[in-house]
Amino acid sequence: MTQAPTPTADTVRRLVRSLLADSAPGTGAATGPDVRPVGAGGEGGEGATWWVGTRHVLRLAPDREASARLRRELRLRDLVRPHLGVAVPVGVAHGEWAGGLAYTLDTRVPGGTAEEHDVSAVGEADLAGLLTGLREVPARQAETLGVPRVAPRSLEALRRAAVSAAERLAAADEFDPARLHQLTSSATTQLAAQAGTSVLVHHGLRGEHLVVSADGRVRGVLDWTDTVVGDPAEDIAGLARAVGAPAAVRAATLAGYAARPCLRGLWLARCDTVVRLADSLAGRDTGPRPLLRVQLRRAWEAILLERVTELRERDEEE
Repeated sequence: MTQAPTPTADTVRRLVRSLLADSAPGTGAATGPDVRPVGAGGEGGEGATWWVGTRHVLRLAPDREASARLRRELRLRDLVRPHLGVAVPVGVAHGEWAGGLAYTLDTRVPGGTAEEHDVSAVGEADLAGLLTGLREVPARQAETLGVPRVAPRSLEALRRAAVSAAERLAAADEFDPARLHQLTSSATTQLAAQAGTSVLVHHGLRGEHLVVSADGRVRGVLDWTDTVVGDPAEDIAGLARAVGAPAAVRAATLAGYAARPCLRGLWLARCDTVVRLADSLAGRDTGPRPLLRVQLRRAWEAILLERVTELRERDEEE
């Protein structure tokens, strides 16, 4: 297999100079626009991502599979945009930056990230609007664009993996495995995904993909390359890791989700963060370890809707 070239600042500058006639205000034609790689403090994304001046973002796919997802994202964003109450990047140009490898040049959505700014109560309402909008996107229409349909994960299998991982974290003085006793095998059966509940799922609601303003409003959502039709609890889980369990569950409740998917999302996030941190300590997960620890702390924040034994009674009341 041919090794993909490594993009450099000169590579990016030459490409952008050919796309934006006025991309470098105040700079000479020889130097081109100001380009900077997006910081590597997050969990990564689709290939190399670069800031271009103050108004654009360039993404370079590293392989053909990523290229296909990047091209699909362009069409998908047009589909979801009318349904969401938050901004989605707008494409300025797209094409190939190397043989068979795609790029997209997008407008930059103003704001920081959920790793930089806390989400306010009004921001939680923004997240509720996002979850509501995703549910309203016609799933069949998304599938015609190539968005895959994915079966729900087994929470019981994930629970077992988390129990084993928790013992390894306990040996490293990173986690108390007794905290997982709240999630029993019978509880995972109650929290199994129900048939007929599949919706469009962003599947990448990490802190770095949520654009948050200084006042805590959620202004936009980035990177739609991993979107699937599937279990809405996966996005609730993503929000629990990104903004904390209480905010995620409140947003999902505002979006109309009942106790079952909220608790399912909560426990997906909790088990995932335990497994990922244990894998990091064992050298099997390359995610930034400080971020993995923060995500574990967020997912394990206490919520009001905490006792899974109350699920039946709560569902009967609704």
